[in-house]
Amino acid sequence: MAKGASISGFPEWLPSERVVEQRVIDTLREVFELNGFIGIETRAVEQGSSLLKKGETSKEIYLLSRLQEVGHESDTPIEDRLGLHFDLTVPLSRYVVEHSGDLAFPFKRWQIQKVWRGERPQEGRFREFVQADIDVIGNGDLPDHYEVELPLVMVSALERLREFGLPKATVHANNRKLSEGFYRGLGLTDVEGVLREIDKLDKIGADEVAKLLVEGCGADENQARACLELAELTAADGAELSGKFDTLCEKHGIANDSEAYVLARQGLDTLAMIVDEAARIRPGSVIADLKIARGLDYYTGSVYETFLDGAAALGSICSGGRYDNLASQGNRKYPGVGLSIGLSRLVSYMLHTAGAHANRVSPASVLVAVWNEEDRSASNQIANQLRARGITADVAPTAAKLGKQIKYADKLGIPYVWFPADKSAQDASDEVKNIITGDQQRANAQSWEPDTVYAQQTVAVEA
Repeated sequence: MAKGASISGFPEWLPSERVVEQRVIDTLREVFELNGFIGIETRAVEQGSSLLKKGETSKEIYLLSRLQEVGHESDTPIEDRLGLHFDLTVPLSRYVVEHSGDLAFPFKRWQIQKVWRGERPQEGRFREFVQADIDVIGNGDLPDHYEVELPLVMVSALERLREFGLPKATVHANNRKLSEGFYRGLGLTDVEGVLREIDKLDKIGADEVAKLLVEGCGADENQARACLELAELTAADGAELSGKFDTLCEKHGIANDSEAYVLARQGLDTLAMIVDEAARIRPGSVIADLKIARGLDYYTGSVYETFLDGAAALGSICSGGRYDNLASQGNRKYPGVGLSIGLSRLVSYMLHTAGAHANRVSPASVLVAVWNEEDRSASNQIANQLRARGITADVAPTAAKLGKQIKYADKLGIPYVWFPADKSAQDASDEVKNIITGDQQRANAQSWEPDTVYAQQTVAVEA
C-alpha cells in the first residue's frame, strides 16, 4: 500500500513512486503501439444495466448518487443508475457499438485508465487502481489468430519491464469451451457456477472448491473430483494436451461422439493452436493450464492468467480472454479478445518487493540559481534558453544562500546547478556545477550539453 494513503484502498503515490508508475505506463504504451494498437479513453461511468450483469464483479460496483438523492436511491432502479466502471472491457464494448461507423475493424485498441472496484483492500489490491488493457474487436467475426497475438504482446511488454525488477512472466491459458464440454459430459448443468468455483482454486484450495461444487453446483463427490482432475491438467504443447484430455474423458465415461465432447474438442483445438503457435515465436511463454477459469461471465472461449516466477503470493498480474457476446447491435455482434494488466498492483510489487526506484524526483536536469530577486529575470532567461533546446530546467524558488540552493537541487535529485555570470565582475561568464561529481566549468546556455548519464530521469533497481 502506498505510504500516506489515508483512505484504505485508494493509493496516492509519492513523487518518486509516481516516476516509476509513469515509466511503466510509457513502456507499456510504447510496446502496444509498436504492435499496432490504437489508444483510446472512455468515460468513468456506465449505466447500471451494463455493469450489473457481468459476473461476480457486479457485487463490487460503486453506484453514484448526487447529494440531494441520498436516502432516495431506491426510487431509481439500479439498472437506470450510473456506476463507476470496474474494468475497461465493458466500457469498450459499449464504445465500439456506439462508434462502429467510425472505426476500422478489426479494431485494435490499448487503454490505460483508472477503474474502481469495491473489494477488500489488502497488500497490492486496491479499490481505485489503474488497468492497462489491449483488445481486438471484430465486426461479425474475429480470427482466432488474435488469441495467440495478444498474450504474446503482453509477454513482450512484461519482458520490457524486467529492467525495472520484474521477474519473468508466463501466460497460463485455458478455453471455456473445453471446460464446459467436459462438465456437461460429466452430467453437470450449472457450468457458470462450476467455472466460478474452479476460479477460486488458488485462493482456497482443492478441498474447499470440491465442497462448494457439491453444495452449490449440484455435483456429487465423483463429479467434483473429476472437475478438479481437469483443473490439474497442464501441458507444454498441443499433442501432450490432447493425449491427457482424451485419457481423462475415457476415465470418466465421456464418449468421443457425444455433443459434450465435440464442444470440448473445439476448445481444446483452439488451446492447442495457441500453445503451439506461441512456442514457435516465444518458447515457454504460454502454457496450457486447465484450472484457469476466470470468474467473469462474458468470456466464451480462451481465457488467460499471467504469473511471475517466484511471486506466487502476488497471484495473476495480467488476465483476460475471448468474448463473443459482450457487444452487439441488433443481429450484428462484435466479438473480441483482450488482456488486462493490473498496473497499480504491478507497480506496488515493483516498488516494495522488486526495489524499483527513481534516480531523482524532479524531471529537471538543471537548477538555475538566483543571486538576488532583482536578477531573477536573468535566471529565467537562462532557463528558457535551455528549455528551448530541450534541456529540462527549473529556477531556484528564492535567492537564498548558494549552499541552500544547492541543497534544494540535491533533495530533488537535480544533478546540475547553473550560476549566472556575476555582472559586477569583469570577463565573468556563466558556470555550471555537477553536484554529484563536484565538477564545475564555464558554460553558455546556447551551446552547453549535460552529460546524459546524469541528465536523464531514470528508474533503477536495488542490487
